[in-house]
Amino acid sequence: MKSSRRIQLLAVASGLLAATAFALPSASAAASAPAVPAATLAAQVAQASTAVKTADIAGTAWAVDPSSHTLNVSVDDRVTSAQLAELKQSTAGYGSAVHITHVNGTFSKLLSGGDPILTSQWRCSLGFNVRSGSTYYFLTAGHCTEGYPDYYTSSGSYIGPTVGTSFPGNDYGIVRYDSSIAHDGTVGSQDITSAANATVGEHVTRRGSTTGVHSGTVQALNATVNYGSGEIVSGLIQTNVCAEPGDSGGPLYDGTKAIGLTSGGSGNCSSGGTTFFQPVTEALSAYGVSVY
Repeated sequence: MKSSRRIQLLAVASGLLAATAFALPSASAAASAPAVPAATLAAQVAQASTAVKTADIAGTAWAVDPSSHTLNVSVDDRVTSAQLAELKQSTAGYGSAVHITHVNGTFSKLLSGGDPILTSQWRCSLGFNVRSGSTYYFLTAGHCTEGYPDYYTSSGSYIGPTVGTSFPGNDYGIVRYDSSIAHDGTVGSQDITSAANATVGEHVTRRGSTTGVHSGTVQALNATVNYGSGEIVSGLIQTNVCAEPGDSGGPLYDGTKAIGLTSGGSGNCSSGGTTFFQPVTEALSAYGVSVY
């Protein structure tokens, strides 16, 4: 998080509570109901996703459940009864294709990560070290690189300037090494040799400067989160890996494979929660760099 502003991009409390609406039909009802063509379900879910985004309610997050072909929408504590009613109304036409649940706390930004990196105003997290030819950089969250700040180590040594940033919409940024500070292609003691796209059910690990190393599984792909104030990020990896303020920008990986950059989510590492990650392959492609 930006320690001066206490802005978090990953802070919603523990687990999901019971669904507030659009419960799936019972087993007996489902058995007697005619099957809905997969193409029709996909179209309904896509339209429902557009309806949720158009509603533009801060404190909402949504992703497709690949096993049930439903759109799972999470609402945090900021969402009022009136806003919840508006959300239900905008998605009512899609019936059981939409499943709305409540999460404790609020979706918000958090800054910091694998190894601590600091600007003159806030602290963030180093994601992955990358390079293009003989020039070296590191990736972090885009909400860490807004305003193109210079970065320093926790001891005050100069690292280099932000040279690229993309937030909202995406959540990635890149900082160039303009000093002789040592760096290598590892996350802690784990060597990173390649990058890959996440898959649902994949076991993944996250490292952050606040909470260290934690693991979990990928729950959904192409998730969208509305952090408020027009800050909507799409195309995210949804996981059940815990994280806390200060872990933002840090790396998500599977063994030697770089997977994502910590964006935001819910909960903490005492009670658990949901965390979203920017796919690292998109950032690598955008900046023409590679892990090493």
